[in-house]
Amino acid sequence: MKKQGLKLEADDLYNPNGVSLKDAVGIFGGGCTGEIISPEGLILTNHHCGYASIQQHSSVEHDYLTDGFWAKNRGEELPTPGLKFQFVDRIEDITDIVNQKIAAGEVTEVNALTRPFLNKLAKELFEKSDLKGKKGIEVQALPFYAGNKFYLFYKKVYTDVRMVAAPPSSVGKFGGETDNWMWPRHTGDFSMFRIYADANGDPAEYAASNVPLKTPKYLPISIKGLEEGDYAMIMGFPGSTSRYLTVSEVKERMEAQNQPRITIRGARLAVLKEVMAASDKTRIQYANKYAGSSNYWKNSIGMNKAIIDNDVLGTKAEQEKKFAEFAKGKPEYEGVVEKIDAIVNQTMPVTGQYYYLMEAFSGAIEFGSPYMVMDNLKKGLEEKNDSLINKSLEQLKEVFADIHNKDYDHEVDRKVAKAIFPVYAEIIPAEQRPAFYQAIEKEFKGDYNAYIDAMYDNSILANQANFDKFIKKPTVKAIEKDLATQYSRAKIEKLRSLAQELNSTSKELALLHKAYIRGLGEMKEPVPSYPDANFTIRLTYGNVKSYNPRDAVHYKYYTTTDGILEKENPEDREFVVPAKLKELILKKDFGRYALPNGDMPVCFLSTNDITGGNSGSPVLNANGELIGTAFDGNWESLSGDINFDNNLQRCINLDIRYVLFILEKLGGCEHLIKEMKIVE
Repeated sequence: MKKQGLKLEADDLYNPNGVSLKDAVGIFGGGCTGEIISPEGLILTNHHCGYASIQQHSSVEHDYLTDGFWAKNRGEELPTPGLKFQFVDRIEDITDIVNQKIAAGEVTEVNALTRPFLNKLAKELFEKSDLKGKKGIEVQALPFYAGNKFYLFYKKVYTDVRMVAAPPSSVGKFGGETDNWMWPRHTGDFSMFRIYADANGDPAEYAASNVPLKTPKYLPISIKGLEEGDYAMIMGFPGSTSRYLTVSEVKERMEAQNQPRITIRGARLAVLKEVMAASDKTRIQYANKYAGSSNYWKNSIGMNKAIIDNDVLGTKAEQEKKFAEFAKGKPEYEGVVEKIDAIVNQTMPVTGQYYYLMEAFSGAIEFGSPYMVMDNLKKGLEEKNDSLINKSLEQLKEVFADIHNKDYDHEVDRKVAKAIFPVYAEIIPAEQRPAFYQAIEKEFKGDYNAYIDAMYDNSILANQANFDKFIKKPTVKAIEKDLATQYSRAKIEKLRSLAQELNSTSKELALLHKAYIRGLGEMKEPVPSYPDANFTIRLTYGNVKSYNPRDAVHYKYYTTTDGILEKENPEDREFVVPAKLKELILKKDFGRYALPNGDMPVCFLSTNDITGGNSGSPVLNANGELIGTAFDGNWESLSGDINFDNNLQRCINLDIRYVLFILEKLGGCEHLIKEMKIVE
C-alpha cells in the first residue's frame, strides 16, 4: 500500500486499542456501507442505499423521491423507524476455540460452519467479555476461508437514525436502469442521514430528547482534486464473492442461478415498469421493490456475458490444472475438484428448479396465505378449542395487515402473477411443478388467468370484505376451499422438497470446499490469500485509473456535468434534468468545487475491488481524506465476483465535490457543509 502511495500507518486504518479509520465507517441499514463525515454523526451513503428510507417517507403529497429532501435544521431531520447504523467495535480470532470444540467432539466440522452453533458460541463469548451489559452491543461469529478460520465481531448498533438530505431521483438515480453498471456515469448517487444517541452517547430507541452522536472519528473531506494514478482506497462491507469456485460451479451459477433471475425478474419488471409509468401512487409504492429487483437482474445478465467475454471458465480451468499438480501425493487434496464437480453435476438441475421457484413464487409474487395458521385455525374449529381459534384469528389479522401494507397493490400483484405463471410453466416440465399447477389443469382447464382471478378475488385474505366475512364466521369448509392457502402450501412443500434434495449433499460439499480453499492457499504461499466477502469490514486499495474496454475505445477516468446535458431527455424519466441544476450547469455556477478549467466533476473510476454491500463506502486518498463514495462497478467486469480482473475491473465512484455542489447549490444546505472538515 505504501508503494502505491499510502501515507498513513497500519494503526491509522485499524487499531483494536485506539481510534482509527474503521471507527468512521459502518453498516448502513441491512446491506450497504456508510461513513461519518462530521463530528455530529452525519452519515454519507448512496442514494440507492437510502432509497428505501426516502420511499418510506414519500407520498403523493410529499414526493421526496421526485423532489428530493433537504432538512434545513435539526428539527426537520426525519426519524426513520427500522433504520440502523452499526460500527465494528472489535474483531477477535476465535479459530482455536472452534477447532478445540471440534477436536473435543462438541461439534462436527460441518456443524461448526452453521449459524446455530456460531450464534451460540458468540453468545457464550460475549457473556465472558468486558462488553457484556454495554448498550447496543451485538456479536456475530463467522467462518472465513470456508471454515479454515473463524472471527468474532463485536458491533455497536444505533437505532435512532434520521434522514437529513437526499437529492431528487433525477440526480440520485440519473440514468436509471439504462446507465446501471455502465460507464461513463453521471449519477449523483448520495443521501445523508444522522445518528442520534442518548445523552451519554449510547445507542437508544428514538426519543425527542436524543442528541446527535459525538463520534470519536469522522472523515475529513478533500476537494483538492484527483489525477490519474492517484492512490485510492475503500473501506466497507462487501456482501458476497465466490472467487474460489470450480469450473462446474461457475457454470451452475450461470445456468441455475443467474438465468432464473434474468428470466423471472425480467417478466416481473416489465409489468412493474408499465404500471408505475401510469400512476404516481404506484410509482412511489413500487419504487424500492423495482430498484432492488432490477439491480441484480441486470447484474446477472452482465455477469453471464462477462464470464464468457473474459474467459473466466478458462482461468478457472487453468487454476484447477495447477491445483491438480500441487495435490499429487497429498491425500487431503487429491481428487477434491473431481468430487466437487460430481456433486454439482448431480445437483445442478435441482438447483435450477429451486431458483426458478424462489424467484417466481417467493420473489415476484407477493400474495399468499399462511397455511400453517390456517391449519391451526382449522384444528381449533374441529376441536372447538376457543383458545386456539382466537390465537389463530389474531395471527391472521396481523398477516392480513402485513400483506395489504402501504407498498402493496393487489391489482398490480395480480398482473405480475398473470405474467409469471405461464413463464414458469414454459421452463419447468409439468412433473416438476408445484401441485397448484395440477389444480389449474383439472379445475380451470389450464387457464392461468381464471385461476389467478379466482384466487385474487375469492381468497380469504384477498380483500377486506372477504376477510371480515370470514373472521365473523370462520369455517373449516372455507379454509379447505381457500385457493391462496392451497397455493401457499404447494409452493412451500415444493421448496422444502428441493431444499432437502440439495441439503443431502451440502455437508460433503462444505468439507470439500474447506479442503480446496485451504489447498489453494497453501499452493500460493508465501503470497497470502484473502477470504471471500461475507459482509464484514474489508479494505481494498488501488488507483484512480481510466481503461480501454474494447478495440479503439478509451474511457477517461472522470466525467463532468457536460455529460448530464448530453444525456438529457425530457421524454425519458431516467434522463430528466431538474431545471435548477440545468441552470447551474449552463452558468457554470460551481463555486469552489469546479476543476481548474471551470468544469464540474461528477464521477470517477478507480481500480478498487468492491461488490454489493460496498455501496456507499468511502473512497479515501493517501492521507485518509474522503474523495468520493463508491456506488457501482463497470459492465465489462461483472464477472468480478467470481474472478477479479486487474485490467478491466473498475469501481465507479461519486466525486465528493459533486456531492458538496449539489448539497450547497441545489439543496441550500450550507449548514451541513459547515459541519464538515474541508481540506482545500
